[in-house]
Amino acid sequence: MKGQIIKALSGFYYVDAADEIFQTRGRGNFRNRNITPLVGDEVIFESSSRTDGYLLEVLPRKNQLVRPPVANVDQGVVVTSLIEPNFSFNLLDRFLVTLEYEDIEPIIFLTKADLVNDEKMIQEIETIYEKIGYHVITSKADGEELQALERYFPERVTVFMGQSGAGKSTLLNRIMPELELETAAISESLGRGKHTTRHVELLPLCDGLVADTPGFSSIDFLAIESNQLPKLFPEFLAVANDCRFRECMHINEPNCAVKDSVETGLIAASRYTNYVQFLEEIENRRPVYKKKK
Repeated sequence: MKGQIIKALSGFYYVDAADEIFQTRGRGNFRNRNITPLVGDEVIFESSSRTDGYLLEVLPRKNQLVRPPVANVDQGVVVTSLIEPNFSFNLLDRFLVTLEYEDIEPIIFLTKADLVNDEKMIQEIETIYEKIGYHVITSKADGEELQALERYFPERVTVFMGQSGAGKSTLLNRIMPELELETAAISESLGRGKHTTRHVELLPLCDGLVADTPGFSSIDFLAIESNQLPKLFPEFLAVANDCRFRECMHINEPNCAVKDSVETGLIAASRYTNYVQFLEEIENRRPVYKKKK
């Protein structure tokens, strides 16, 4: 049978197949083949009952994240505070680059707008990222932003991410008030204490699935190579064909369309500044050596 892993806990994988949940284990040779099933994986499995099954095959993934460990993600909601903590173009761009690398569609959700007196700052942020083509939703006192966000959920797998204190958990609970109650009930039924490590689970939300734990809050570029980075800025790609050199890195090359676009204001200076910093980080990254088996 074919299904999707919606929860991984204590060596068991819970697979949703035709709206039925099957408790399964991985095959014994998965470890020898260096296969670790993840929540979100599409799998082939066999089962004699709903509590006794085995995963036979993990189907190819289109992407995967480390925090939270979820595969086949369609979109990431980057929850970004405008104040307390203060808005950071650098941190937001780190999330966006990471999502672009994994081919995950970003949605930018700006929180705490009601605490900001500088309306021009909010408009500047919205303009920069909407111009690139990103979806930007700003929190409102009337709650309309929740409806705006919920329309992106149907038939998609969604994860939340953002800086600590930005309001990821608060936002999730506003959208799905029963979320904490549901995870607590699951924990109780499995005999787990309240203070044990949270597992990752995909829960139904607005005809889609959402990871029930807020995602990562810091970003390190551990897998991205320097020659890949320019392709992770959509506005750079839009003008790169006009660069003099095909593999232009947009740093010291002459006749660079990206640098020209920064000068004319077509590309935001903040985005280019962050690109230069990210590139330097990647180029100065210490190599990771794998131990021999």
